[in-house]
Amino acid sequence: MPDPQQTPSVSGPNDLVTVVVPCYNAARFIGRTIESVLAQTYVQLELIVVDDRSTDNSVDLIRSYALRDGRIRLIERAQNAGAPAAPRNTGVAAAQGRWVAFLDADDIWHPDKLRLQMQALRDHRATLCSTQMKDFRDEAEIVVTEPLDPRVARITLTQQLLKYRTPTSSIVVDRQLMLAHPFNEDLSYKAREDTDCFIRLHEYMEHSIKIQHPLVFYRLQANQISGDKWKMVSRHFAMLRKYRMKTGEGLGLMAYVYTATHFLASIYIRMIRHKL
Repeated sequence: MPDPQQTPSVSGPNDLVTVVVPCYNAARFIGRTIESVLAQTYVQLELIVVDDRSTDNSVDLIRSYALRDGRIRLIERAQNAGAPAAPRNTGVAAAQGRWVAFLDADDIWHPDKLRLQMQALRDHRATLCSTQMKDFRDEAEIVVTEPLDPRVARITLTQQLLKYRTPTSSIVVDRQLMLAHPFNEDLSYKAREDTDCFIRLHEYMEHSIKIQHPLVFYRLQANQISGDKWKMVSRHFAMLRKYRMKTGEGLGLMAYVYTATHFLASIYIRMIRHKL
């Protein structure tokens, strides 16, 4: 297993970034998502789309893009995993890049996202960088603004526990950290496997960094798991109850506190600020 040391991985100007996209029946949106990756101003990238046994024409669409751009690879899983954790882990294992970026199959990136993040990782000698994101329902709502010298904040483990601050589709992370701490594929973690993973990664770094500009556009859809707030509260609490620090200790009563602070903050952000 890779050594999950805290030693900063300082990126170079030509470091390859592997973008991992888990896909399941995303034919309506996967093309636009792929195009937002190919439109990146940071060109040292490969795109791995891991299909989780889609029953629509997602695979055909992905193959058509792969035929046009050699940076795209399609991996078809032998059986459906039922959650994005396993497809993401599959993508990380197959990655050739020193860095891994995650993107959901219906989200869209700002064209300067990777360039700004790789610069920030170099400047701050960091191992994980996230960004703000903005919600949308219709692509006509997306306004791409020029991030002129955006502020970079530090995210600590305590901050991450109080309010999850690292949207998955925004993350660029040292691949060695992901190999050492993969997403939990137990289906009881569904819709919280990313929260669990990125809380844990903050135990192995002094802090991560976050660009204070929305470089990810998060698509809101009917029937999303994340749209059922009570179910998400229950899943979040269950995840924190099972969480064990690297010392082996649980969170105890703080699992209740962190669940409350997370969702109270989420209500404020979603309803008032409309961005994370």
